[in-house]
Amino acid sequence: MIKRLGAEFIGTFWLVLGGCGSAVLAANFGGDGNPLGIGFLGVAFAFGLTVLTGAYALGHISGGHFNPAVSFGLWAGGRFPARDLALYIVAQVLGGLFAGFILWQIASGSAAFAPDPAAAGNFASNGYGGLSPGGYSVAAAFLCEVVMTAMFLVIIMGATHSRAPVGFAPIAIGLGLTLIHLISIPVTNTSVNPARSTGVALFAGSGAISQLWLFWLAPILGGLLGGMLYRWLGPERPDVVGGA
Repeated sequence: MIKRLGAEFIGTFWLVLGGCGSAVLAANFGGDGNPLGIGFLGVAFAFGLTVLTGAYALGHISGGHFNPAVSFGLWAGGRFPARDLALYIVAQVLGGLFAGFILWQIASGSAAFAPDPAAAGNFASNGYGGLSPGGYSVAAAFLCEVVMTAMFLVIIMGATHSRAPVGFAPIAIGLGLTLIHLISIPVTNTSVNPARSTGVALFAGSGAISQLWLFWLAPILGGLLGGMLYRWLGPERPDVVGGA
């Protein structure tokens, strides 16, 4: 179990550092219009690549959840035992927090780093209303996070099904997360992962922290719905407990 928890810590650390790091350090590098900036398209692919690479590197150890909503969804789908939920979630949140800390230390090394706690997406944080990149309402943000996370679980469970092509699951899951970000970055800056949201919110200021409840509740609800939906769609192998 210690090695499994270590893999979840490292995988979540990599997801938050890679995905949020691309947003903080490279999305708008040099200012608006600079061709060196990767923009939100680049950020979307960065999140997908973190899951793809993390799943190939660590999935065979822990299942490659890297996300409390995924762990809950796999439990609802009959793929993961309830007894391991709490430990996995603690490891994931700690991994996300450590990534947020490392990212803050790196970003602070630039004289141009000037975080604004009142700005949407500050330090890659998630938000609604005034903290939504597109100014979307709390209702729109909640619905978006629930639906996106539910579909993420459908992708994960389908890609790792015993009848799915062997060895390609991380690619489908990584591309699925990329697509989710392409859809929802303007709405919430895309969470679908409470550990990712928590990891940067604590460094982004009180605004992000006050809205953090939504980015726990909605993704977990979406994960549960997605897991139950896929469980209804077809029988599962009882020996499969991983996400990737």
